[in-house]
Amino acid sequence: MKAYKVSARGGLLLYGPPGCGKTYIAKAISGEMGASFYQVGIADVLHRWFGDSERSIRSVFDTARRNAPCVLFFDEVDALGYRRSGLSGTSGLRPVVNTLLEEMDSATSVNDGVYVLGATNAPWDVDPALRRPGRFDRMIFVGLPDAEARAGIVRFHLRDRPVSGIDLQSIAGRTDGFSGADLAHVCDSATQLAMADSMRSGQVRPVTMADVNAAAAEIRPSTGPWFETARNVVEFANNDGTYDELAKYLRRRKIR
Repeated sequence: MKAYKVSARGGLLLYGPPGCGKTYIAKAISGEMGASFYQVGIADVLHRWFGDSERSIRSVFDTARRNAPCVLFFDEVDALGYRRSGLSGTSGLRPVVNTLLEEMDSATSVNDGVYVLGATNAPWDVDPALRRPGRFDRMIFVGLPDAEARAGIVRFHLRDRPVSGIDLQSIAGRTDGFSGADLAHVCDSATQLAMADSMRSGQVRPVTMADVNAAAAEIRPSTGPWFETARNVVEFANNDGTYDELAKYLRRRKIR
């Protein structure tokens, strides 16, 4: 990057339905880069008293700069960077958004070695100024897990539990549309069924496909409301092409 006179900084906004692993992807990016990882949640920076939130944001960026190279990860970034057009003139969030914009701006801040990642379920609520070059340079859609990923997620959540006759491909086939969080819920519910049966019989028995099938039959994908909102955004608020990637995904899944 030095040879090409390119700044070793950047920003990436991950968006998509809840429970699909945006935070895990952020941590994986940090590991791939061999950089320190700093996760910032709403409670870490939003405070009750006027001015404290802005100071917290500045402190977070100062710490990241001192420890570069690092990945600075803002979860639920829409809560910190909410659209200013949707805020009242007296809203206490307005100066918070302005501070975040200032700290991320390549023109006003030296963030070499600091890679800023953000995650949000509602990119349409993020201030447009945060999504311009020099701040979050790119947006990437993180969708539902495909069949291979669903099998891997189930394998992961059942890995340390007594199991017998688990058919991962069968589970993956019947859970299309489930998020990673939904699949974790299926595994937990199936385990509870086996555990309840074991408590009645007095003998530990493994989790079986019957347990998984029973649990999956009772659980519905949790991302339906998100996709309803996303469909409306693509239909009525995508004039500039911001959500073209999302639009292609919806068409591919025949959600539109």
